Amino acid sequence: MSSENGNVLPGRLEQVRRRFEHWRRSRQRGTRIPESLWASAVNLAGTYGIHRTAKALRVDDYGLKKRVEQKRAFSRGPPEDGSVPAFVELALPTETGSGQCLLELEDAAGSKMRVELRGFEAPDLVALTRSFREDQP
Repeated sequence: MSSENGNVLPGRLEQVRRRFEHWRRSRQRGTRIPESLWASAVNLAGTYGIHRTAKALRVDDYGLKKRVEQKRAFSRGPPEDGSVPAFVELALPTETGSGQCLLELEDAAGSKMRVELRGFEAPDLVALTRSFREDQP
């Protein structure tokens, strides 16, 4: 078995390390790592951690972390009851003021929300921000 700084690698990690090495020896220069190998690396990172997996497989930590985060984002589905609001209405206050506010939010998965408020006092933007973040997968 191969060693990582003198430590013996667990069986599954060693097996995937060998697949990566075989690919590296047989690939054409400039080709990307196949998705099947990345998928194996992502699964191992869930067990052994991103850094240890990346080091053993000789892949970029950041690239592996990004793929792990993408998998987490896609694996989360809608709430168990299946209800996802398509539209949230904000009630306008009866008194209008001269306040102006532009709020733009974007999470790591790329979901975006933009709220532009003019001519009245701004609602509780903290609560609005929290609701956006809590509703994200």
